[in-house]
Amino acid sequence: MAKTQLNVRVDEGTARAARERALARGMSVNRYIEELVRQDTGEVGHTFVEAAADFMKQYESVFVEELGGGAPARAKPSAGEDREGTREGRH
Repeated sequence: MAKTQLNVRVDEGTARAARERALARGMSVNRYIEELVRQDTGEVGHTFVEAAADFMKQYESVFVEELGGGAPARAKPSAGEDREGTREGRH
């Protein structure tokens, strides 16, 4: 992918925080900022979901073999839900 240079001005505290966070993550400030923008636009989330779907499809036969061929087990209802998964008080 082609890269485009952006020049931004931020206060010294923001610049320091960006440098510190990037260093703590072992990446450049440029990459850190790029990842923040991707997270904000949802690109990272979409990539994760696509990768998870691919993983599940790739290993579906293993899961079926290990867990059986029946319908997947449903998690226990969360707080405020009844057994049908609807909120209490709604009809």
